[in-house]
Amino acid sequence: MAKPFYMDRVIAPHRSLSPQGGAVLLAVVMAFNVLVAIFLIVIRAPPVLPFLGLDVLALWVALRASERAARRVERIQVTAEAVTVSREDEKGARTVWTSATAFTRVGVEQPGEHEVRVRLMIHRKRLTLARALGPDQRVELANALKDAIRSARNERWS
Repeated sequence: MAKPFYMDRVIAPHRSLSPQGGAVLLAVVMAFNVLVAIFLIVIRAPPVLPFLGLDVLALWVALRASERAARRVERIQVTAEAVTVSREDEKGARTVWTSATAFTRVGVEQPGEHEVRVRLMIHRKRLTLARALGPDQRVELANALKDAIRSARNERWS
């Protein structure tokens, strides 16, 4: 029999620009740079031309970094026996953190005005969760996680 999940949530960073949108943006910037390059050639100012390529290169590098960062995924699962957090980075490497539900605590720290950290704690070990979420969403996740752990403990000990 499969164990029931009290929480099974996948957290992935939100990107407002899709890969196709990034390609369109890059094409528009390149077309604009071609027009500027033609103008610079007409007014006989060719030393400026290499800098037009540098901004396209910088934009391409930034878009690639954004696409790679969008592939990071964090999955939180809560059962009566364990709380499991698995993280997968952009290269596919996976890290798994597991702790007993009975001893796991959820902590919410607010060190700054717009900063919130959600942490799972067991003894002296800590794991920071949901870095891809905004502050309000982190607080909601922390409350949902506390409720899920409470429900899992109640099932195990009742």
